[in-house]
Amino acid sequence: MAEKWSGMRGIAAVPTYVVMQPNTLCNLDCSYCYLPFRSTDHRMSVAVAAAVAESVSPFARAGRFSVVWHGGEPLATGRDHLAALLAPFDPAVEHHVQTNATLIDDAWCEFFAEHDIRVSVSVDGPEARNGERINRGGKPAYDRILRGIETLRRHRIPFSALCVVGDPRPGIAAELYAYFLDLGCEVLGINVEEREGVNNRANRHDAAAVTAFWAELVGAWRQDPRIHLREVEWSLRYAGAVLDGTADELLPRRLDPIPTIAYDGSVVLLSPELAGFHDPRYGDFTSGNVLSTPLGEILAGAAGTPWIAEFQRGVEACRESCPYFGFCGGAHAANRYFEHGRFDVTETDHCRNSKIRLLEGVLDHARDHQPTAV
Repeated sequence: MAEKWSGMRGIAAVPTYVVMQPNTLCNLDCSYCYLPFRSTDHRMSVAVAAAVAESVSPFARAGRFSVVWHGGEPLATGRDHLAALLAPFDPAVEHHVQTNATLIDDAWCEFFAEHDIRVSVSVDGPEARNGERINRGGKPAYDRILRGIETLRRHRIPFSALCVVGDPRPGIAAELYAYFLDLGCEVLGINVEEREGVNNRANRHDAAAVTAFWAELVGAWRQDPRIHLREVEWSLRYAGAVLDGTADELLPRRLDPIPTIAYDGSVVLLSPELAGFHDPRYGDFTSGNVLSTPLGEILAGAAGTPWIAEFQRGVEACRESCPYFGFCGGAHAANRYFEHGRFDVTETDHCRNSKIRLLEGVLDHARDHQPTAV
């Protein structure tokens, strides 16, 4: 049973996963991308990977633990170098890769199978909804994305999908769900576009439209629930916990630190999207570097990072003021910063689009589909 929270939520000393940046380069130039160095090729050294591997081995032996390889485009690192980065890790570690799929071929599929790597691909639905996903020449990348996914399917490699939605409204959700059913993914995550990193586009949408989008997605999923739908399943779990009086147990007492290890070994906690940025007030957002300090020591000293203390005050303000806090646990750090320029604010557009409207959409669907009394 999870430890109940009350008052200020601290940072857990043991993460459930780390995010590793094997390189900064991406072969695509998606309009909504948040990454600041995606046109440069900085690669992680094996020394950085070995330092992380040594620190996380005890975590992996104690329970399920994952390493998520997330660039740039991780496959742009190349198979040989990625294999060298994987080599130091304990066999108990689960490896995941988030890829745009454009570089996937037979050799990569053999690599995934050999190293038991779980694959998640980024694709935004049917071809017409992938206009933001372009290559460095400004040309659509959809055909190459689909070719990579078809290669995964031919090799019978299971995959998840991550879909960015820039215009959440009724009519789109059912279309997206039908597309991903046909695509053959096992898990689907829906991200309403966020204002973060170098993406400064506004992401405020009509509340009724966003709520209706989520309600429609729930309805489509309930008709054919073959896909694990990340956001909807979590919402239903929360609603069930509210009904049986166990909702307080869903949020852990301490925040998962989500350490992001940049190519140079620097560590950013809580929000991968902050990696690579600098602010006069907060510095570079890092809490240390694994080449000089073991990851466990960095996590133990997390509270000493100036912006994290401010963020924790913001989480506490959410807890005191927001009726949705039990569902989301407080606005994400990166969304607070990139939308408001600080961490002790509360509600963000990301909250509204992907937390509040999500839960309201689930509840609206439930109300509209109550069994008829007889």
